Amino acid sequence: MKPARREVSLADTHRLIPSKYSPSGTVLAGLAEKGEDGFVRDLVSIDAATNARLKADEGLLPGISVHELVYGISYANIVNAAFAHASPFGGRFNTSQRGAWYAGVERGTSIAEVAFHKLRELEEVSWSEEEVSTCDDYMADFHAEFESLFAKGSQDFAGYLKAGPIPACYAKSQRLALELTEHGSNGIIYPSVRKPGGTCVVCFRPALVYHVRRDGRFEFRLKAGRRFNASQSRQVSITT
Repeated sequence: MKPARREVSLADTHRLIPSKYSPSGTVLAGLAEKGEDGFVRDLVSIDAATNARLKADEGLLPGISVHELVYGISYANIVNAAFAHASPFGGRFNTSQRGAWYAGVERGTSIAEVAFHKLRELEEVSWSEEEVSTCDDYMADFHAEFESLFAKGSQDFAGYLKAGPIPACYAKSQRLALELTEHGSNGIIYPSVRKPGGTCVVCFRPALVYHVRRDGRFEFRLKAGRRFNASQSRQVSITT
């Protein structure tokens, strides 16, 4: 049974991304601005040649058209990067060919989702020390029709919201997303898998990510094997 489409109006949703991606489209750009060293400039050129967002700008990625990307708005590079930088295994509602904009309707939901995946990364590499990192909160609004995975009556969407194992648990939900996008879907609103009672939204269309602005910066102190709780994240100031 397919989810129902409904009008969604959401303000101040939260997407947390690593702070190193905030200043510019390349993590090496800051080095290039500090001098005329040819070696550094070459590094930036190499980075640009392999940067998926820049390839998308030039129409070189198979999963996203240059005509779908956004330009001339605040944080356009942040929006475009979400669709150009898909992980090798994709996400819950996207494949490796095309990314999507995931966000938590509540900030706590976004924090819980990010913490889960960061802890999983630490466990995969057997990193035993406490890892300290920061993420910036990018807020966005959505006013469009989305599919809803909130069950009503006899509808049961649990098969699309499995907690694990990753990435195998994404197979069914990725197939759903592909089918929905082929039929013009804008995205999905669904219960958070990592935050009980939380709500997530995934947007399939860059142009529908409205009014993007950077809000707070959050520090995470995570350790593999230690269960995450709210005390392991805190808001910190942003140094510009």
